[in-house]
Amino acid sequence: MSWIQKLYETYNNCEAMKGYSTDESKRPLLPVCHITAQAHIEIMLNENGNFQTARLVTDKNDATTIIPCTEGSASRAGRKPEAHPLCDNLQYLAGDFTKYGGIVTSGFLKDPEEPYRNFVKTLTDWCKLEYHPKVQAILNYISKKSLIRDLIDHNILFVGDDGKLLAKRQTKKDKKAPQDIFDIAGSQDDAFIRWTVEIPDELETKVWKDKTLWESWSKFYLSTKKKEPICFVTGENAILTSLHSKYIRAKGDGAKIISANDISDFTFRGRFLSDKEAKKRKLPISQTCGVSLEVSQKAHNALIWLIDKQGKVFWVKGVSGRKEPGLAVIAWAISGKPIPKPTDDPLSVIGFDDLPNDTPIEVSTAQDVSIKFRNRMLGYASEIGSTNNVIVMCLDSASKGRLAITYYREDLSVSNFLKRIEDWHKGCEWIHEYRYKDIQDKVTGKNKRYFQPFIGAPAPIDIAEAAFGKKADDKIKKATVARLLPCIIDGQQIPRDIIESAVRRACNRITMDNWEWNKTLSIACSLFKKYNIKENYNMALEENRTTRDYLYGRLLAIADRLEGQALYKAKEKRDTNAARYMQLFAEHPHKTWRQIELSLAPYKARLGGAHYFTGLVDEIMCKFNSDDFINDKPLSGEFLLGYHCQRAKLWEKLKDEEPEVIQDEEQSE
Repeated sequence: MSWIQKLYETYNNCEAMKGYSTDESKRPLLPVCHITAQAHIEIMLNENGNFQTARLVTDKNDATTIIPCTEGSASRAGRKPEAHPLCDNLQYLAGDFTKYGGIVTSGFLKDPEEPYRNFVKTLTDWCKLEYHPKVQAILNYISKKSLIRDLIDHNILFVGDDGKLLAKRQTKKDKKAPQDIFDIAGSQDDAFIRWTVEIPDELETKVWKDKTLWESWSKFYLSTKKKEPICFVTGENAILTSLHSKYIRAKGDGAKIISANDISDFTFRGRFLSDKEAKKRKLPISQTCGVSLEVSQKAHNALIWLIDKQGKVFWVKGVSGRKEPGLAVIAWAISGKPIPKPTDDPLSVIGFDDLPNDTPIEVSTAQDVSIKFRNRMLGYASEIGSTNNVIVMCLDSASKGRLAITYYREDLSVSNFLKRIEDWHKGCEWIHEYRYKDIQDKVTGKNKRYFQPFIGAPAPIDIAEAAFGKKADDKIKKATVARLLPCIIDGQQIPRDIIESAVRRACNRITMDNWEWNKTLSIACSLFKKYNIKENYNMALEENRTTRDYLYGRLLAIADRLEGQALYKAKEKRDTNAARYMQLFAEHPHKTWRQIELSLAPYKARLGGAHYFTGLVDEIMCKFNSDDFINDKPLSGEFLLGYHCQRAKLWEKLKDEEPEVIQDEEQSE
């Protein structure tokens, strides 16, 4: 239960942030006994509860509304007409709902007005015990039973010739016409109402942003509950709960971390009592581990807020074909201050969009990113403070109803956590040039793809795509990210199969577009370097390294560049022989090199002998041990390092001598 304790502490440390979010599309930190809902209609009342005006909520970001709830209403199903206490659907709020033909969701009820009566009763009890002027104004208005009529009069809802609410739009709508209730809610019956109440001398009219109203409801609702022994988190007698939050990873996510279903699936049959039986025998609700309502809601609200604010959710394709939330990764400090995500690359940590748009594509700019990343790590350390702990948690579900904690660490100090993140990026350091954004050219007005090189570790999701392909199943990518997380946080070795898969794909060059192959190549080099960290591989060309695989990689890069330059001069656009034979070369280097070398003769002639390239080949051949050169066993991923470094060195020379060649090839990518 330590995870819930840590989240409970985080909530208490961040209570000043309740209801606040820097991004309206993100879910805020919710008060206790509150949830969020998507509103469709906003009604304004005066202090006496008289209708003033109404409007449709057309902005999806603005539609997110903090509403009071009960345990039952927060997890209600269609069979249980338990109303939210303040804002809800029409069937709960409108006393004239059935008069206008509204269809009550719980259609099996003998009395279709039961949802409305439950709502009025809750508001009445609230006003008696914890009076709030805005709640009283809403109660006064609701008691008039004129909500549907008022919305019809203001052209928010629509009725047919029979005076009943329309089930769907009767006439075809003009595309240029403003949105109506059918566009926003789909069905008029499903419209969700929220309130604004104008009270003299009060600046805040929106009930979903009124902190005094939040406190009023929480105090009232908790006062109606009985304390039981014992909350295992606080160690005190408290109001226990068996209903815990859902919608954790994303809106609409039904999986719960804590759940106890002994009715339909008989999970605990013969061992524990049901809630009903426990109350009948006057025993605690849970015979194993009791969690109080306040602790559960604070912990879950903190987790939801943290995931939206600084977590990462990997979406997967569900059975229905729709995207569903999968693995969720979250790292946080108990103080609530932001920390770097273990799932990010250096550009994401320092802010890719904040970088200048016209930076030239050079290795020096990649080094600048690396320096900024390290400075940002130092900034995090000073902002958070060394006394705080960092918690890392992964959540995933095998079914729609159950959410499991698949990875959990809480024994990390801030300094230790930041060091491990930095060690991961330092160990995987390589030059990558696959992150880009499209920028409008000031001269032509067309969008130009701008690549930002950086030095550091690729993001785990990019590693998964490099190893298994961009079109790989979402579940494979998710599983790969989960396997990489202990490598980042705990310093474990990268799984060998992931490295070998990335190396194989990097060798299979002709199956990918040029930009995707370049990305796969640099990531494969990064992973191989990290796996063999004791070899101290350098990102720059190591001319004194004489290992067989490294030298063969250099030879392939020279052959590729020689033929590529000759093809450019002849204005031919096709793959080089080195590119086409790369996979075969990795399997049988000695045999394949002979084929590649013989095929270079006409291209050397086009370049006037290509004396520079020929000299380089001779120089490298002299570094081989004779037995190593004729050995035809497959090459390891080390040959990709030699290939990548030699290619970069040749490009630098070509950039100085013939910059137009580089520019043309970059545009073709």
